[in-house]
Formats: sequence, structure tokens, C-alpha cells
Amino acid sequence: MDTAHPASRRAWAAAGLVATLAGLAVGHLAAALTAPRAAPLSALADTVIAVVPLEVSHWFIELVGTLDKPLLIIGIGLGVAAAGAAIGALWRTRPWAARAALAVFAAVGAAAAVALPGLGASAAVPSILAAAVAFAGLQWWDHRYRTEAAGRRRFLAVAGGVGAAALAGSWWASRVGPAAIEADRDQLVLPEPDAPAVEPGPRADLDAEGLSSYLTPNGDFYRIDTAITVPRIEVDTWRLRVHGMVDRELEFTMDDLLGRELIERDITLCCVSNQVGGDLVGNARWLGVSLPALLAEAGVDPEADQLVSRSSDGWTAGSPTDLVFDGRDALIAVGMNGQPLPVDHGWPARLVIPGLYGYVSATKWLTELELTTFDAYDAYWITRGWSTPRPIKTQSRIDTPRRKAKSGTVAVAGVAWAQHRGISAVELRVDDGDWQPCELSDVSTTETWRQWLLEWDASPGDHTLTVRATDGDGVVQTSEVQGVIPDGATGLHSITVTVD
Repeated sequence: MDTAHPASRRAWAAAGLVATLAGLAVGHLAAALTAPRAAPLSALADTVIAVVPLEVSHWFIELVGTLDKPLLIIGIGLGVAAAGAAIGALWRTRPWAARAALAVFAAVGAAAAVALPGLGASAAVPSILAAAVAFAGLQWWDHRYRTEAAGRRRFLAVAGGVGAAALAGSWWASRVGPAAIEADRDQLVLPEPDAPAVEPGPRADLDAEGLSSYLTPNGDFYRIDTAITVPRIEVDTWRLRVHGMVDRELEFTMDDLLGRELIERDITLCCVSNQVGGDLVGNARWLGVSLPALLAEAGVDPEADQLVSRSSDGWTAGSPTDLVFDGRDALIAVGMNGQPLPVDHGWPARLVIPGLYGYVSATKWLTELELTTFDAYDAYWITRGWSTPRPIKTQSRIDTPRRKAKSGTVAVAGVAWAQHRGISAVELRVDDGDWQPCELSDVSTTETWRQWLLEWDASPGDHTLTVRATDGDGVVQTSEVQGVIPDGATGLHSITVTVD
């Protein structure tokens, strides 16, 4: 073979890019068939989340909101692709340096995967396999096809075919795995609750188009968590362990939980990252077992002031133990709105503690409950600059109208919440006018949000609508503006409406 005219640097970079993409596809296929969380891009994303400085993390979340994880994955993917192209170009003149760079990438990906909670040494395989495929592709290019045009075309065809086949296989496996979990979920028959939820009354849902419903459908319920890849948990092998500062360690299966007294409660959950007027809040009818009753069986040490809950992927939340036992209906939930928990919302079991933000209470894919102290352990978000547990702040939101309305009578409506205190009043102000009392929906508990409604006689022009709520203790929602960090946003929700 003629070697007088080696392939250009651009051709080598293209070869490195194609080989790297093929390797990533194979690595993700291997992970999809074994441990999805060990996929190279997923494992690297988890590592970036763990090591990035708090200021950068906070800035990025405030900038893009719930798009943070998809954009992180895309960014890492582009970075790995660019690195693959650079390694290909380096191989042209310094092949041993390029080989070393591939080995480093394999080691970084493997270490990131192995470090993930719940995964063992086998989690390194997808990243090692990805690097091996990239290495094999570049080795092939180097030894046989760097000058022969037909050989280059064959390389691109074979490498592209390997990548496409692996991507197709990865897509198939990503459907088969969750489908198997969904099949398990579909087969689970939830018993009727021993203590059903109290119905809120005939006017739990006020008549206003665009108003959030009293119960949020499962498919519309907000999802906030750190899981790059949603855990797949087989219910037959799932266990819930109770340990730490207790008289006796306990372990429960799903059958154990379903055999206990089942409690059904309407509870609103809210994310601490919810901006004023935001939608990271929802109300659902949860079915589960009493958390305080279960912990009491373990015998809680009076000195244990923190309950640490752990997810199957290692995420932790720290809840004040005294709030678990203060009479609120803290649950280990197994059902949501009459169905087994959706996979995205914590299948097979999650924690629901009314009145606390999710980052310190609402652990999904629950596997452990550890009794400890706040001095002894800082949970996931506490180590990242968020505050220790605080009560959910009183908030209200305008759902309708949006931006425009017709003159005449206009229904202005929304929801307000102050879990564990309840909502006693909601008022609306138009422009700089007086605060006007709003009609409130029926509720049966202080743990849910409450709809509100005002019939507004709208005149043509631009108008500013502002809402505020009063909680069950008589405390009016503050107008002081604060961002979500470190313990939740404050301020009043306002919108501008153009009336024709």
C-alpha cells in the first residue's frame, strides 16, 4: 500500500470522531443491557454534577431550570466527540500519545461509573468497551486505510454501521428494560386504603378555564431529581432497610408494606427551586404506610434528630425526626392518584412528608431510612449550599388569564399553598388598586394547595394583576423578593394582561 501521501489531519480527525461515536454507541448499548446508569455519558454527567463548584451549579440551574440535565448530557457528548476528533488528529503523528489519551478516557469513564452508589466493578465495562471500540477503529485506520480512498470509505461505512447498529440496539434495550419494569408495575394491585382520603367537597375544583386541577394528573406532575438515568427497580428484589440510631434494624419487602395499614392522603409537594409563579408544585392523592408507625417499630433513639432517606442511586435527604412524629401524615408512598407509583416518581416506593420541600423529604426510589443526627451527616443538597430543613413558604400563583383577555367579566384564578398551615385567604390587586378578596375552593386538609377565583370587570388596556395569600396562622405572604437559594423563593406573583 502506498504510504507516500498519508491522510490529512482533517481526515484523521474525522476518523477519530467516527470511531469515538461508534465506541460511545457500543458502550451505551452494553450499559442499556446491564446497568443503564453506567453508560459513559450518564456516568460522566453524574461525576460533573458531583464535582462542579456550587456557584456554577446554582448559576446553571437558575439559567436553564429543568433543562439542566439534558443540556449537561448534550454538552458532555459534544465534549467527548471533540476529544475523539483531537485524539484522531494526534494519532496521525503521535500514535502512542493518542493511545494513552484513549486509555485515560477509558479510566475516567470507568472510575465515574464504578463510583456510582449501587454499582460494582462491572460498571466499568461500558466505558472500557467504548474506548476499546474507538481504539480498534483508529488502529484499523492506521494500519490499513490511511492512504487508500476505498479503504477510508470502507472504514467510515463499517464504523458508521457499528455505531448505528449499537445505537439501534441501545434504543431497543432502553425500551425493553423500562417495559419490563412497567410490566411489574402494571401487575401490582394496590389494596383499598384502610384510611381513605377525606374528600375535599363539591367545590374542590372551581370553574375557570386554564386553572390547575385540584389533583394533578400523574403525567403532568413535575419531576425534579438528580437522576441522569431513572433507576429501574425490580419490585421482587426491592428492600427497604431501617437502621442507624434504632433499637433494632428492620427490613421490608413490598409485600410487607402492602400488608400493613394503608393510608390515603391528599398532599401537595413543592420543589425548593420553584420560582415565584412557577410550576414545580403539584397535588396528588398518595397511598402508603405511616412513616412514624414504621419507625416506631424500630425504636428510635431520642437523640436521633435527623432521618436520612436514601435512593437506590445514592441520593439522600435529611428530614427533622421531630416533624415525622408531630402528627402530620408522613408516608412511605406506594401509590399516586389511584395507581402504583410511576417509575419517574419513585417506583416502587418514595417518601412524602407534608410541609417540607422535596430536597429534604421527598426521596424517590427509596431503599434506606437511617436515623442519625444533623451534626453527624449532611445530606446531598446541604453539602451543595442549600439550607437545613425549613417549612415551605406561603406562595400563590395566577394560572389564568395568561397575556390577553377580552373586556368585560374575566375569571382570574390560580392556586395557593402553605402546606401544614393551610390557606385561609387569597387577595388580588389590579394595578395599584385595593386588595380584593377571592373565592376559595373546598379543601379538607391543610396539606394541599387551594384554588382561588375572582371575577374581574376588565377594561381595555394593559393591566398588572398581583396575588397574595394568607396562611392558616393568619400570616400574609411576604412581598420581599428572594431567590430560590438557599431555602425557597419569596415575593408576589404578578402578570401583565392586555385587555382588548
